Amino acid sequence: MSKSTSESPKPARRRRKAEPAAPAPFDAAPIDEAPADAAPRPLFVAELAARWRDLDAFNHVNNSNYLTYLEEARLQWLSHVPGPWFDEHAMPVMAAAQLNYRRPIEWPAQLHVQLYCERMGTTSMTIAHRLVDAGDAGALYCDGHVVMVWMDPATGKPVPLPQAIRDAAG
Repeated sequence: MSKSTSESPKPARRRRKAEPAAPAPFDAAPIDEAPADAAPRPLFVAELAARWRDLDAFNHVNNSNYLTYLEEARLQWLSHVPGPWFDEHAMPVMAAAQLNYRRPIEWPAQLHVQLYCERMGTTSMTIAHRLVDAGDAGALYCDGHVVMVWMDPATGKPVPLPQAIRDAAG
């Protein structure tokens, strides 16, 4: 026997009804939409100026200079930390950096580098940063974080964070 065209096709499979999505464990808002009163207080805010020499061929601050601005802000903060934050057996080194470039910095510009303690470990500290316009904190140029590890320069091994850093960041 041959197949005829009058045979009915197989019935379509029924789809299982979709389960409703489980509610999120909390309402997480993007950083830009977080309520102002929920913002953590900075450890330190450094005031810096963009320099003419920082500009690149596109007439804005070259991305490599952002790391210099962050380094300067960290050093300004550390110079205000009461108590010894380094000695011959414990010095900070940068182990990692993450920079999210949000908009170009054009010259002239007055900048605020806001530093925050994001995480404190046994031998390291993650310092979050926001690089904003000094006249408009809503004008975000860069955000991200760096990981600083305290190490013994003689051995190259990590050492516990100095108590002065724990006190200043806690």
